[in-house]
This record gives sequence, C-alpha cells and structure tokens, in this order.
Amino acid sequence: MVLAFFASLLSGGQATAAQSRSDGFTGYAFDARCAPTQSQMDTWLTSSPFWGVGIYIGGSMMSCRPTATDPGQPHLDAAWVSRQRAKGWRLLPIWVGPQASCATRYGDRIDPNPAGSYAAADARGRTEAAAAVSRARELGLPTKSTLWYDLEGGFDVTDDDCRRSALRFLSGWTQAVRQLGFRSGVYSSVSAGIHALDNADHLSPGSYAMPDQVWYAWYNGRADVHIDSRWVRAKSWKDQRVHQYQADTKASYGGVALMIDRNFMQLDGGSQPPRVRLCGGTRLDFPSYPRFKKGDRGKKVKALQCLLKKNARYRGRLDAKFDGDVVRSVRSFQRRHGLRVTGRPDASTWTALFAQGSAPLLKVGSTGAPALRLQRSLRAAGHKGVKPTGVITDQTAKAVARHQKKLGLAPSGVVTADVWKALKRGRRGR
Repeated sequence: MVLAFFASLLSGGQATAAQSRSDGFTGYAFDARCAPTQSQMDTWLTSSPFWGVGIYIGGSMMSCRPTATDPGQPHLDAAWVSRQRAKGWRLLPIWVGPQASCATRYGDRIDPNPAGSYAAADARGRTEAAAAVSRARELGLPTKSTLWYDLEGGFDVTDDDCRRSALRFLSGWTQAVRQLGFRSGVYSSVSAGIHALDNADHLSPGSYAMPDQVWYAWYNGRADVHIDSRWVRAKSWKDQRVHQYQADTKASYGGVALMIDRNFMQLDGGSQPPRVRLCGGTRLDFPSYPRFKKGDRGKKVKALQCLLKKNARYRGRLDAKFDGDVVRSVRSFQRRHGLRVTGRPDASTWTALFAQGSAPLLKVGSTGAPALRLQRSLRAAGHKGVKPTGVITDQTAKAVARHQKKLGLAPSGVVTADVWKALKRGRRGR
C-alpha cells in the first residue's frame, strides 16, 4: 500500500528543488486499502499525528473494490476530496495498474517485449497516465498535483527484460503525466523499483524520464527519509521522498481503529520556518522569564513591552524599563484573561502573552506564526526543551502531549482548540 499528500508546483527533474518552498512539508502520513469515511477522517484529524493520507484513485490492480460484503469506497468523490483539502489534509493520489512482468502475484503485467526499445511498455505507461489524470480531474484534484504510480516490489531486478520494460513503462507514465499538467511520483520497494530507477539514471542518464518524487517501502520502523546507499544515492530525490516505514498495522486514534501503513515524508524542501519579526525584531526568546520589580531594565523587559503592545495593552515606548505604565498594562492583561492580578508577569502571564492570536489545528509539520507562538508559550509554561523555530517537530508534539496530560486532556500531541484555550488562560496544569 502507499500514501497520499498534496502536491505542489511542477518541477522537471529527479532531484530538483521545489519552485515554491512554501509548499514544502515534513511530517507523517498514512495509507489504507480504502479511503476512510468522513467520520473516520474527522476523528483522526484532531487525534492522530498524520497530516497526509494516501488514496487509491484507480487502476486495474486496485484492491479496494466493491464486494458482496465490502462497499469499497463509494464516498471517494470530488466532494470528499474537497472537504479533506479544506480541512488541511494533504492528499497523495495513487494509481495502481499493471505490474512488472516478472512479478508473480499480479494478473495485469507490463509487456516485456523489447521490440522498439520496449515500445509497448512505454505506450501502456502513457495510457495509464491519461486514465489517472482523467480520474484526478474528476475528483477535483488540482493540476500540478503529484500522481503516484504504485509499482509493487518483489520483482527480480536482474531480469533485464522485466526491469527495462518496467523502467520504460514508468518513463512513459512520467512524460505523459507531466504533459497533462501534473507531476510524476513512483511508489515501489527501495530495493526494487526505486533502486532500478536510480541505477538507470546513474549508469545511463537521460535514457529514461525520472519521476519528480519517490515513495519507497523499507520497513525498518524509522520515521525518516534516509535511504541506504546500497540502493539509492544520497542526493537522489533529496527533499522529494516519502518513506513507508511500517506496513499493515492496526492503529487507533480517538477511538477509531484502522489498518494502515505508516509513512514519513519530506517533499519540496520540507517544512520551512516562518519569517516573523515583532516590534522591529525585538528579541523574545530567553532561557527564563522573570517576574520583575519596579525599576528593572533590560532585554527581557523590552520583550514584555513588545508582547503587551502586540496584545493592545501597552502604548508606551519600547525603552526596556519596567515602570508604572508597564505594571498597569500587565494588570490590564491579567484582568482581561482571568489571571491573578499582580502587575508582575509570572509564568502564567508569560504563557498567556505568547499564546494570544488565532488558534489553528497544529501537528508535526505545521509551520507559521501560530506554530512559533505555540512553542514560545510552551517554553514559558515550563517546557524548556522546546525550540522556538516555527516548525512543529516531534519534540514539540511530545511537549504538547505532556502539557495535555497535565491539563487532564488526552495526550495526543495534536494542538486543538482546548490546548489553545488553556494556554491563552495561562494554564500550566497540575
């Protein structure tokens, strides 16, 4: 099985950087045999670590088909796709058609006839691409999305006709998908299809069109995008990889259980930190945040003034002096947010000051000003190991889970409205 993720802008080469790094993503995804229902997707959205979901959209070898006891995925339509994208899910549409000619488990196989440099295989790849693009358009997937061809592993890469016909098929797929306005992705075993692609590109560059992104099955249990150099060169598809690291596992989030494969992805440069400057670039990040007493001066006082100004509680100059105007502003903020009114910024006050603003759903891979506010608020709340980068990492998610546990919430590591509400009130838990 494979996964899905939203795609970004069209790029032409094997290891090219994305034209728009703002579309980059580093984080978790899952795929299942059939697309989950809306109810299942909604539950996992707020309780699982995944931002990406793999969906099989068609192909002769697609296993999710209606049977007498299984309806398949009749809900997978344009409305379903639109709803998931609106909620922030990243979709990686998968097409699974004919497989390598020497793969024994599949009925539909790529023609291994070498005539015309495997012309039949090339033509079939183009035909499959046209069908996949037609289905993608029917589902409302935007142009320049990546369409993933699922070439299952388990075939003999030393069989010349089998390997070369598979490569010619994938080359035809890639060229046709691009001509039709989408990007090309290939899923396969790291030691079979992905190895064959990289080896061909290395030994005979230009002989085959290489996909824009690769998704490799390597069940080592490690959530990263490392590839062993025995199979793929380190620089090949750098920042354009998805790693399926665990297969056929039962996972339950929010009380909803599914059989899935787990994946980790880094695409289009990965999740990038935001450029956020407050109060002319005033320094806001310190190892600790004191209470202050009247007459105190320094950079931390200036940080306090900046945060108070941002929250419309202070109109004075950023002069780094803890004077009467600042004390009154602190009191006003504390009173407004249900904090103990002292005029001195304790840990709860600092936590609340950093947290104010919008309250979007955040999980590993999320970026932007809200992610930075979250990390700073968590640090003020006592989670000193959180780095204020503006990119939600596993480290941040673990701190969120610890904070949720202190608050009596389910420790999912997902930043929901309840987490934001607590932080904005300066709640630091038990």
